Amino acid sequence: MSATTLTDGRPDTRSAVPARRRKPLRSRAYKVFRVVMLILVVIVFIAPLAWMLLASFKTNVDIYDAGKSIIFSPTWENYNNVLGRNNYFQFIFNSFWVAFCSTALSLVLGVPAAYAMSRFTMHRSALVVLMARIIPGVSLLVPWYYVFSNMRLVGGFSVLILSHMFVALPLIVYIMMSFFDSMPLELEESAQVDGLTAIGAFSRITLPLSVGGIATAGILSFIFSWNNFMFALVLSGAHTKTLPVAIFNFVSYASIDWGGLMAAAVVVTIPIMVIALFTQKYIVTGLTAGATKG
Repeated sequence: MSATTLTDGRPDTRSAVPARRRKPLRSRAYKVFRVVMLILVVIVFIAPLAWMLLASFKTNVDIYDAGKSIIFSPTWENYNNVLGRNNYFQFIFNSFWVAFCSTALSLVLGVPAAYAMSRFTMHRSALVVLMARIIPGVSLLVPWYYVFSNMRLVGGFSVLILSHMFVALPLIVYIMMSFFDSMPLELEESAQVDGLTAIGAFSRITLPLSVGGIATAGILSFIFSWNNFMFALVLSGAHTKTLPVAIFNFVSYASIDWGGLMAAAVVVTIPIMVIALFTQKYIVTGLTAGATKG
């Protein structure tokens, strides 16, 4: 008897049956593993947010009580303390104004700069931008404070906007350079053949086609500015505090108001989550621009 036939001449298919069954089993096991890992990742990211949201409706006594982790008597006192007594609407406006101005000015300066670096292969300038992205902004706080204090700008909105632009501007240039690199140069050449100048081709052809990248760069810049704590802690004043700095008021030398702290954290987090939810399409489009170039 051979390895593939039986004594009566029929082919031996017994060894092929396990091989055919093995593949569906492996595929099913992989799907189960993928679902389990996805659930674990979601739990890891969602659990802190869920705890923060629940803690914002608890008193400090309930927060320390492990038996009341899920079942407890909710209270609105923390939100009344945040939004009513501590004038957090002013801090929300300060955060929005600083983030909006720094993002808008960075876009006005960064988009043309990224276009010039991309089209004219300005490698040294791109290296300077990359260096600015690498240098931690915290290392510049002391020189900034010394310079701006001598200029009597510390405590105003202008110094906060300028300090946030130091990080936002390289980020926007870095993203937009990759986006412009992925766009075909033939579109601009065709526009110039039709009579447009280089600036006209940029403003009428390239700029409208790069809306996805501009939206991505602007959104990420706005999120950075909204969440920034260290710059505002050192450079802001009593009337220009942003939300992350205002949250620090719930931490005192002797104790921490965890309920108020969690309520303030929810107030900070919700606007960014809403922005990310409605603009995720632009973020994914802009971050993947240029990934398949070449």
